[in-house]
Amino acid sequence: MPISRNVDRLAANADSILPFSISIEDTVISDLRERLERTRLPDQLEGSSWEYGTELDYLKALLDYWQHDFDWRAQESMLNAFDHYMTVIDDLSLHFIHQQSANEEAIPLLLVHGWPGSVSEFSKIIGPMADPEAHDGIAADSFHVIAPSLPGFGFSGKPTQPGMNPEKIALLLAKLMQRLGYERYALAGGDWGAIINWHLANHFPERLIGLHSNMMLAGQPDDPSQRDQIEPEEAVLVQARRAFMRNEIGYQQIQGTKPQTLGYSLADSPAGLAAWIVEKFHGWSDLDQGPDGNLDEVFTKDELLTNISIYWFTNTITSSTRIYYENRNVPASKPFGFIDVPTGAAIFPAELYMVPRAWAEAAFDLRHWTVMEKGGHFAALEQPVLYLEDVRNFFQLLRQ
Repeated sequence: MPISRNVDRLAANADSILPFSISIEDTVISDLRERLERTRLPDQLEGSSWEYGTELDYLKALLDYWQHDFDWRAQESMLNAFDHYMTVIDDLSLHFIHQQSANEEAIPLLLVHGWPGSVSEFSKIIGPMADPEAHDGIAADSFHVIAPSLPGFGFSGKPTQPGMNPEKIALLLAKLMQRLGYERYALAGGDWGAIINWHLANHFPERLIGLHSNMMLAGQPDDPSQRDQIEPEEAVLVQARRAFMRNEIGYQQIQGTKPQTLGYSLADSPAGLAAWIVEKFHGWSDLDQGPDGNLDEVFTKDELLTNISIYWFTNTITSSTRIYYENRNVPASKPFGFIDVPTGAAIFPAELYMVPRAWAEAAFDLRHWTVMEKGGHFAALEQPVLYLEDVRNFFQLLRQ
């Protein structure tokens, strides 16, 4: 297994928390390069770009870099600079970064990723959160950062039984925070992380200091006055994102109905895996030139390939996509009510879903709402300075 041997020791003590390090075997890296060497690419229509899917020339360049220039060991070392741990909860091994601050007043912050992301999304913000003084910040903005790999993602274990929907993941993460000794803590995240955190807040509002989200979701309020309270600028943005998403949900239908069939291709072909994931980073980011923009201006190839490599080396693309199936087919045990937890929202213009502020106020105890000038779905990686500033500003309200 291309990960730390400490995983095997967890079986001896189900409640233990052991240090963990990422260590991919040389043979696994060599196998990747050999597969990339044998890649067979499809054709592409003349004059087309990203409208049919991942653009051919971009993918060729990315795969060439992955095969010849990408230094996984350097990225592995960068990730291992954080404090990694492994534990077992409900018979499932759970990997997490636990970067503790030296500040005794630091807020414990559960930072939750989504799909097709990983803990590498947070590599630019974990250090400034845990040690702000070393990153031009102040001690009062300190956090103890807990960033888990979701079940079926990255270095965490893969569920072997059906039913691991976002609500069950939320309950599992609540047990993790209890095991770490945090009686009260904060939440932050986007994508599935936002949905998982929503479930967690719905179950355990009394445990939470606050909830920050960079993907706000809320249904139409029952009160017509709130439902119709939409500013003109909001209405334009909401309609624009709805129109955009009409051509972006194909992956949801596949992953929500037949993830296993998709998995055979993506688990066997690094080129296929890269194309499947990078299309989302291209389509869901705030590119200067619109849908045909240059992704290299937003993310480095090292950043993209570190995330993609985590999926490849751990063979978790299939297990990660099942969250869509479980969410669709396994109803939550507790319906959502009003979330009585102080909530802050960072609204990035290229986010997938937009809701009017009045709708969010009807569903959450909304204390903070920032409309960003730029940025997209992978905010912590794409716009780490803006994201970090907003998280700090929101929790400053709650520290007082």
